[in-house]
Amino acid sequence: MASERKNHAKLVVAGEVRLERRLPGPIERVWSYLVDEDKRAKWFGGGPWPLQPGARGRLIFNHDNLTPHEENIPEEYREDACGGTFDVEVVHCEPPKKLTFRWFEKDGSEFSEVTFELAPEGEDVQLVLTHRLLRDRREEISVSSGWHTHVDLLIDVLEGRTPQPFWEKAIHLEKVYEELYSDK
Repeated sequence: MASERKNHAKLVVAGEVRLERRLPGPIERVWSYLVDEDKRAKWFGGGPWPLQPGARGRLIFNHDNLTPHEENIPEEYREDACGGTFDVEVVHCEPPKKLTFRWFEKDGSEFSEVTFELAPEGEDVQLVLTHRLLRDRREEISVSSGWHTHVDLLIDVLEGRTPQPFWEKAIHLEKVYEELYSDK
């Protein structure tokens, strides 16, 4: 179980989770899947993002297009899973090493912050994904399982495999993270 958990996100402090994974490189290719809206839409969410600090963009989810599997979207995610749109603001962009953006709630009143850090490791790339300013335990669990599932899809895409079912894995991982974070 310990080797399996090395791929899991970790609760760094209250309101901050970190996921570290090794991805197939090279780094420029991985970077393109973070910043190119069409490539990003294959594993996470599309939408245009100008990459200058302070620039605003859109994050558009269409989970129906992430995998070829027919799945039922859990009720709590239906509104945002297919066509959910969020504003983002680029905070820092250092190609191809670091991208930080703010992810705003739909009403624009609150945001969290996501940082992708990439470093070459031979032919592979080390990804460190940190999501900060999460409001509560429920959000920490949801964000951890979501990023875990999305990054697994990114790995599938980078390796040329058919992406695994998204919702089946995400819901399973929510239960795993509830257990992992229960004593924190």
